[in-house]
Amino acid sequence: MKTLPVSLLLVLFAWTVCVWADSGRQKRSWIIESFSIEEENPGPFPYKLGKIEIARSYLVRYQLTGQGVDKEPMGLLKIDNEGYVLVHRKVDYENKEGIKILHLTFEAVNKSNNEVDTRLGVEIKILDINDNAPSFQKSIYEVTVDEAHAQGKDVLTILAHDEDDSSTNNGTFVFTIKSVIPKTDNVEFYIQQHQESGTVYFRGCLDYEKAQKYTILVEAKDKGEKIQLSSTNTLIINISDGNNKLPEISGQKGPGKVKERETGIEVLRLQVTDKDTRGSEAWKAKYTIHGDKKEQFKIETDPVTNEGILTVVKQMDYEEQTYQNLTISVQNEIPYFSCNVKKKVQNGMWELEKIPQSAGMSVAHLYKNISVTIFVEDVNDPPVFIPPVKDVTVMENIAKGTSLATFIAKDMDGSHINTFKFVKGEDIDGWITVDAKTGQVSTNKILDRESPFVINNTYRATLYAVDDGFPPLTGTGTLFIYLIDQNDNLPTLEVNTVNMCLDTEPTMANITAVDLDLPPYSSPFYYELLGNVEDKWKVEPAFGTTVNLVKDQSVYSGHHLLQIKISDQQGHYAIHNLTVTVCDCSVTPNCHVRMARMAQMGPVAAWLVVLTVLIFIAMCLMVLLMSCKAEKKMIEMDDVLGHLIQTNTENPGTDCLVPSSIGIKKTDSTNINNISIIVKHKTQQSQPVYTDQFKRSKYRNSIRSSYTENFQRSSIRSSFRSAYSGKMFYLSNNLPDLINKKLALQRRDEDFVVYEPHCYADEGGAMANADLDAISISENDFQPEMLRNLDNRFSKLAKISRPDLMKRSQLFQEV
Repeated sequence: MKTLPVSLLLVLFAWTVCVWADSGRQKRSWIIESFSIEEENPGPFPYKLGKIEIARSYLVRYQLTGQGVDKEPMGLLKIDNEGYVLVHRKVDYENKEGIKILHLTFEAVNKSNNEVDTRLGVEIKILDINDNAPSFQKSIYEVTVDEAHAQGKDVLTILAHDEDDSSTNNGTFVFTIKSVIPKTDNVEFYIQQHQESGTVYFRGCLDYEKAQKYTILVEAKDKGEKIQLSSTNTLIINISDGNNKLPEISGQKGPGKVKERETGIEVLRLQVTDKDTRGSEAWKAKYTIHGDKKEQFKIETDPVTNEGILTVVKQMDYEEQTYQNLTISVQNEIPYFSCNVKKKVQNGMWELEKIPQSAGMSVAHLYKNISVTIFVEDVNDPPVFIPPVKDVTVMENIAKGTSLATFIAKDMDGSHINTFKFVKGEDIDGWITVDAKTGQVSTNKILDRESPFVINNTYRATLYAVDDGFPPLTGTGTLFIYLIDQNDNLPTLEVNTVNMCLDTEPTMANITAVDLDLPPYSSPFYYELLGNVEDKWKVEPAFGTTVNLVKDQSVYSGHHLLQIKISDQQGHYAIHNLTVTVCDCSVTPNCHVRMARMAQMGPVAAWLVVLTVLIFIAMCLMVLLMSCKAEKKMIEMDDVLGHLIQTNTENPGTDCLVPSSIGIKKTDSTNINNISIIVKHKTQQSQPVYTDQFKRSKYRNSIRSSYTENFQRSSIRSSFRSAYSGKMFYLSNNLPDLINKKLALQRRDEDFVVYEPHCYADEGGAMANADLDAISISENDFQPEMLRNLDNRFSKLAKISRPDLMKRSQLFQEV
């Protein structure tokens, strides 16, 4: 049916009247027509919602467009030929589009000319009914609060919502607590609402021992006029145990005594009872020790049994105290509180009796205390040095056996006194000795301040006093020896090699000296160059720790060895060699650095050199073995006179053979010219070679030069003296017999043949072969004056060889 609310009837809009150009008639203005639809109307469908009335005298056709027709929610409305608005299905106020009012347009079209004669605005309001109950935001609310939670303090807040129109009673609701389980006399829950939320509070005191959990049923009910809808929700309030029960010490166990000097020993265990929940912070005990001024004890809580474990942590001395009184209190990890209901007030806060009554109030007086006594047992005490540390100052280099200090020790036992002896403890360099009875400490060696075991001029040693108790105990004393320095060290060069560049101008390099002594026995030093260094080298300045070595431009390149005298402030000096390397840096930059690097051989390079030498020796041995026969025989000589080494042979031989063997045959007892010399060499073709050393010109020249030049050279003379100094006396006395002997060459192997001596020519006779020149020594070639510089054994040889000249010479008589 058509419903015209007062509010909508007052809202009518007038539209300007348009004049039709072809008919001259005035058109109707816009008029808003209003209807209402109640949601969830069950029908039957379609039903008439209302009729749009217009004045007309001609045939018209009605049209309706907008929401509910050709816009969402489509298919809801239609208009018939008589102007009735028809509803074809249910409408929902809580539709998903959120449309609460439908806006449409009504038109009346003239059938004769199809022109719109009337146009009206239509509003259809959807009326809400109470078809939704309030719903809670959560299905279950749960919270945990401590039993010390104060009354009047919020516990939790709940939220609800009603989909119906909140501007009507259908969409407004009220929270109500329907039930509380369990119901106790110490607490009362209530709820305060603010629109769609509600906060839960309580009056009284929570008590964990009476209820560990409360289950509250809350209802949200709307205010619908025709029908009221509601829903409920469950609130779970868990109560955590607070510390509202005092712990009490119920007993103790343990020895209650400790031996002196023992630490880390359990002395007592204290038992405690607490009615709060086991394992909770309200149950866990916390112990405190009172009266322990020296802090010799500690107490800890056993996490399983909640017992207090009393332990000694510092040594106790029976001679100082035989027992110790202690007071131990116990409380919990969280503060204690108490709450009791004195009076219940209707609709107001209850009167309570609380401990503590206000924040910051102390409740220490409520905790229980217990007194315990710990006894100390006497045991053997170690000797004690009086004083435990001694300092002594001495001059270094004092004599061995010098007394340094005498230590005193005392046995601190009260019940029985033990005897003890002194023993040396730590003495890293063996400086001291200790008298076992008197404790006198003496030097065991000369004390050196520059010892590596001296730190900051101080040497440290320890002593032990060992008693004869059971078990034997030891006390420790410490001796610090402070050493006064003496001038017992000489200055030395920090580096004794210097590199410098060759230059046209004087150049310089730093040299530094060090002295292990302390001032005034060390630096600064006095430097002085020794030797012929004028206009070549000098030191500037001559006084200091680090000075300059100045090189003059006249100094040539190469290695120079300088001597430098370095004196300390007391005049004690040392002379050191200073090696200076000078090179031309203009040609090769940093040449002295390169020379120094080349001179250095690391371990790898050294091994390479050794390996190279070994390989070279091995190769030489292989060549030697390949070139020599397996069997080697030495030529036997009648005497040991040495060998004349040939230095000028016409054909090369091998180094494997013994030098040329000489066979001498006597043909005339007075003439040594008839001497045949057989020289055998093994050539590369292993064939014997015949040479006559006294016929060949090369040998003749060699012998001549040996009588003229070599005897005059001091170097050759020294060589002959060293080679034949022990044998020439024998040669001079036995030369005739030796000349008569012939040395036969033994056959070494099948490649060598022994040949008989052959006489080629006599001195002064005709030459048998023109190819060989006779060797003759003129009288002028040999001058007896040569014997002045020769040994007397050579004079005897000359007397045998040339007696005619020696007899005529006055020099012979002098020799």
